[in-house]
Amino acid sequence: MKIQIAGTVNDSIVDGPGLRYAVFVQGCSHHCPGCHNPDTHNPNGGHEEDTGNLIAKMKKNPLLSGLTLSGGEPMEQPAPCLELAKAAHANGLNVWCYTGYTWEELMEQNDPDRIALLNAVDVLVDGPFVMAEKSLELDYRGSKNQRLIDVPASLRDCSVVIWTPPVW
Repeated sequence: MKIQIAGTVNDSIVDGPGLRYAVFVQGCSHHCPGCHNPDTHNPNGGHEEDTGNLIAKMKKNPLLSGLTLSGGEPMEQPAPCLELAKAAHANGLNVWCYTGYTWEELMEQNDPDRIALLNAVDVLVDGPFVMAEKSLELDYRGSKNQRLIDVPASLRDCSVVIWTPPVW
């Protein structure tokens, strides 16, 4: 399956816990002022990639603990992102997804493709980046309005459950 991406990072340590394969999708309609990836906004930018190639690259790194879908906006390419998430789970990896949509917006939209992607995500970092809420002291997110949501628990409970990091 084809996906438009800005790029990948094979060993990210900032896009979720552990060593992560980060896929930065191309295209984002949010255009958040102060976005740290403004080059990903244009849906015609970046380059087209085959999800099979991305999955093969992800499988080559035995040190990975997870896949991170970022961007751009992964929810604007839910089908290929779902394919990546399913492959990550099949290989014992957890899946994080960054979105400018809030959990509530995604639930209200009730888009079947986006809901399918949500069902394959372990942690959703939701909400737009808000410059006035920017903080460099936050783990895995850029502004205080953004939440780290435990997706399986939230879907089960039909309400937002905040992800709590494991205690080592």
